[in-house]
Amino acid sequence: MPHLPHSGLSGLKILVTGARGFIGSRLYQYLCETGADVYAVSRSFRSPHEDGAHVWQGDLADSAAVQNLFRVVKPDIIFHMAGLAVGARDLSLVLPTLLSNLVTTANVLTAATEIGCQRIVFPASLEEPDSEVNPIPSSPYAAAKWASRAYARMFYQLYQTPVVIVRVFLTYGPGPEKQNKVIPYVIHSLLQGEPPKLTSGQRLVDWIYIDDVVSGLIAAAQAPGIEGDTIDLGSGILVSIQSAVQQIVRLVGAGVEPLFGALPDRAFEQVKVADTASAYAKLRWQPLTSLEKGLESTVAWYKEQIRRS
Repeated sequence: MPHLPHSGLSGLKILVTGARGFIGSRLYQYLCETGADVYAVSRSFRSPHEDGAHVWQGDLADSAAVQNLFRVVKPDIIFHMAGLAVGARDLSLVLPTLLSNLVTTANVLTAATEIGCQRIVFPASLEEPDSEVNPIPSSPYAAAKWASRAYARMFYQLYQTPVVIVRVFLTYGPGPEKQNKVIPYVIHSLLQGEPPKLTSGQRLVDWIYIDDVVSGLIAAAQAPGIEGDTIDLGSGILVSIQSAVQQIVRLVGAGVEPLFGALPDRAFEQVKVADTASAYAKLRWQPLTSLEKGLESTVAWYKEQIRRS
């Protein structure tokens, strides 16, 4: 877990939405060790008290449920991690991504503005279009996240809602990440002795280790004077999918080769690199984990899960 000072969080009420997700669960785990009064909400908790009195089950697309949650908790800091992160272009994803990303964001921003809080940390996506270069979203998810960021900026400008937007680059690492993500899919396939079927792998990606993302989120919750800003959380280095996969192959040592080109390249893929200099200037944060070390830890975690199963 990331090593950060706890003094700035101790005693605060902190709400984490999407606390069952890949990043949200890691963030929640860390925050519970800081002395903060941490509340978690997710649609997938089995019961409201699964992990203790501060765990809630609820759908943030339900405005009444969100209003009730905020009236009861009255959080000082909100990490709005909830959302459906699926980059496929399918028509069937239009409404689910609208509800899970845009509607939930509007509900959270409204409730937080009415109740009042110190800071909302809102994660944007590298899949969102760059309005100066290519203003057309490449997927329903990208459109929903783009619109969500517009709402966050509007709330800051019109209502002085203390929002900080962090653009999270492609996150990987130990933890129960969905198998449709490239790194867990490749590791799982290789450990099963099956060749992963991939695109050409030529896309360049800014990979960022999950603990570095968590430390960046925590920094964004505490840094002074950054309300309304958009800050990148990435490594600042572009590495192709093919190169990352080849590193995984060496680490797994399974004797199985990936099938590059077995799948078509996805249209309109975004290639962006994080502005780490700006992130350091605003947050005093920088990533500490190299891709090599991060992949090594990730592969080791998956191997341990298989050993225990």
